[in-house]
Amino acid sequence: MPIEINTPDKLEYQFFPASGGLFTFKVRSPKDAHLALTPAPEDTGPIYEIFLGGWENTKSVIRKNRQKPEVAQVRTPGILNANEFRGFWVRWYDNVITVGREGTAAALLSYDAGSLFPVKFVGICTGWGASGSWQLDEINTPDKLEYQFFPASGGLFTFKVRSPKDAHLALTPAPEENGPIFEIFLGGWENTKSVIRKDRQKPEVAEVPTPGILDAGEFRGFWVRWYDNVITVGREGDAAAFLSYDAGSLFPVNFVGICTGWGASGSWQLDDSAPSAPAIGFAAPTGSGPGCWVAAANGEVPPNALEGGFDSSEQLYIARARHEGDLIPGKLHPSHGVTYVAYGGGEHGHGEYEVLCAAGGQWVAVDAGNIPPNAYPAGETAEGEPLFIGRATHDGTITVGKVQPSHGCCYIPYGGEELAYKEFEIYVAN
Repeated sequence: MPIEINTPDKLEYQFFPASGGLFTFKVRSPKDAHLALTPAPEDTGPIYEIFLGGWENTKSVIRKNRQKPEVAQVRTPGILNANEFRGFWVRWYDNVITVGREGTAAALLSYDAGSLFPVKFVGICTGWGASGSWQLDEINTPDKLEYQFFPASGGLFTFKVRSPKDAHLALTPAPEENGPIFEIFLGGWENTKSVIRKDRQKPEVAEVPTPGILDAGEFRGFWVRWYDNVITVGREGDAAAFLSYDAGSLFPVNFVGICTGWGASGSWQLDDSAPSAPAIGFAAPTGSGPGCWVAAANGEVPPNALEGGFDSSEQLYIARARHEGDLIPGKLHPSHGVTYVAYGGGEHGHGEYEVLCAAGGQWVAVDAGNIPPNAYPAGETAEGEPLFIGRATHDGTITVGKVQPSHGCCYIPYGGEELAYKEFEIYVAN
């Protein structure tokens, strides 16, 4: 699935490794979508910049080393759109840079550089009063053991990777490698075993033989979860983990890093339910206070929707729907197109619902049914009893449901049933 990346009105490039002489993407912006071709992930050295929809979305140009005049330009009125993704490609081959529209072989813009430096990175940004959203098909990691970090939340990171060996992930509280860190090495030691390493110290805290787990010619899917201080790693489609470690007291995992090395490069596809905005140059969106409820339908996930758990390899979100006179918090299951709520012993799906967005709370364990004073009321029964947001672990999932204080438990919708849990977490507002 495409990886969506947001760029603010800041003219500050976010860089991605590039190879093969081709970069394809979609961008949604009113104007001024900029790309940079560089030999390093920085804009201080030799650089070719491509400006799409510049000059109030009237023309596109190629600029060398930030010098005027432009080395190539063409009129492109309306080439970008603030409400619609438009697809493009950039190629560099035999010292010639070409730019074209998705689905069109002919270039709309080209320049013969004469002697082009090795293009190893592509940067993207927006500016001059414009922000943008970009969709990239893949993230490439060179043979460099240097992490690219992505914001993470909800306790789940799902991805596919194509590499002959040594696909590495890092769980960290900040987008850097020099603090507390748990690393997961998939297909290490010439693709023979996988391990978890703490703070870059040996011995490994967990390891398992995994001969042939990675493949240089095929994408393989995996998931990483962190919940209740336990890190687990599994294959796409499998509920059971093949690698796990109880960290005892795990720091808040706010970022996941990816890289390859030891003679291996890789291509990664990040699930759209996973973190999607790289942590380079700007902070991940965060909420504050109780947030707001946004109406949605048919599996739609509004921007800044609050992740609440996971089911198999899919992210679940906090939502609510009306059922039999009650307003009930439950789980939005995007691929099913509904929000499920628990009621009367059953699981009930609703195609129209509200999603909790831009909230700044946290999950806390409930002791002996005691509801914290700052628990966030998210609904009520027909009789007026408040209902709160809860979640519980069941059958390898973390499922969102309702907490009914008078019953002293959390009810979750799962497998067509309403299941009661005395041990659960409740969502509280900061």
